[in-house]
Amino acid sequence: MSFNLFHSATIIGVGLIGSSLARALRNKGLVNKLYGVSRSEENCKKLLDLNIVDEAYNSPIIPVQKSDLIVVCTPVGSVEKVIQEILPFVQNKAIISDVGSVKGKISKIIVPDSVSFVPAHPVAGTEKSGPENGFAELFENRWCILTPTELTNRGAVEKVSTLWTQIGMKVEIMTPERHDVVMALMSHLPHLIAYTIVGTASDLEKQEQYDVLKYAAGGFRDFTRIAGSDPIMWRDIFLNNQNAVLDCLQRFTEDLTSLQRAIRHRDSEALVDWFKRTRVIRKELEEIGQAQPENEKMLLKGKKI
Repeated sequence: MSFNLFHSATIIGVGLIGSSLARALRNKGLVNKLYGVSRSEENCKKLLDLNIVDEAYNSPIIPVQKSDLIVVCTPVGSVEKVIQEILPFVQNKAIISDVGSVKGKISKIIVPDSVSFVPAHPVAGTEKSGPENGFAELFENRWCILTPTELTNRGAVEKVSTLWTQIGMKVEIMTPERHDVVMALMSHLPHLIAYTIVGTASDLEKQEQYDVLKYAAGGFRDFTRIAGSDPIMWRDIFLNNQNAVLDCLQRFTEDLTSLQRAIRHRDSEALVDWFKRTRVIRKELEEIGQAQPENEKMLLKGKKI
């Protein structure tokens, strides 16, 4: 049963996450009026042509004045700037949230007592970007992490939590510091590795590069899929989660050196032990239903991705 959780909502930034959120909110009937904001006139037109929002703007100033929910879906490097820009125009008792995958700096953003800010990170996505690639089912059975501080209004946290659960997500609350460490290992480091491996392939001689692409199997294809993600978004993620990423990268480098040593010395026992231990992680991932890539799930369901 649908209900209007919010009277009206503005989504600032309508790429994959923003446009998917807009679709999900509409499908579930959680908002009465929905506004989209993009600096691009082309994206504004797409939003209206695709019937994702009721009204589209290339500036947030007008729609935020009419909204009791504002979700900033821009790259993490611009979230604070966007919030500071809109604060003078936000109505009393409105809730501002975001979807950034780095929470340390964002969670420290200070807003007036008349407004609530609830930092959030829906852990979902594909390598695609742009409003045309969004789909309402993106969030189904995935996790959304909220990182409120002691000053965050509890009622606002409950309302944002309800929003994400209503569109199919499981909600977890944790500190910004813990969130950033978990994301550094679970998401940020794998992307960095993918960018490195695909970058190495791009530096090969032309014939070698052609052969790599021609005979690409699942492993390399997965790396290219990850490395096909939005460059600006990932630049901001690495720069804003610098410490946690560098710490994970150091641990990874040490482990890689150990494997290098095992291969050089033909230490088969060490290699088998390592591969057995990592296989356990994969089995645990399968058992909790997190093993299948999001885009594969959508294809199996027959959804557009």
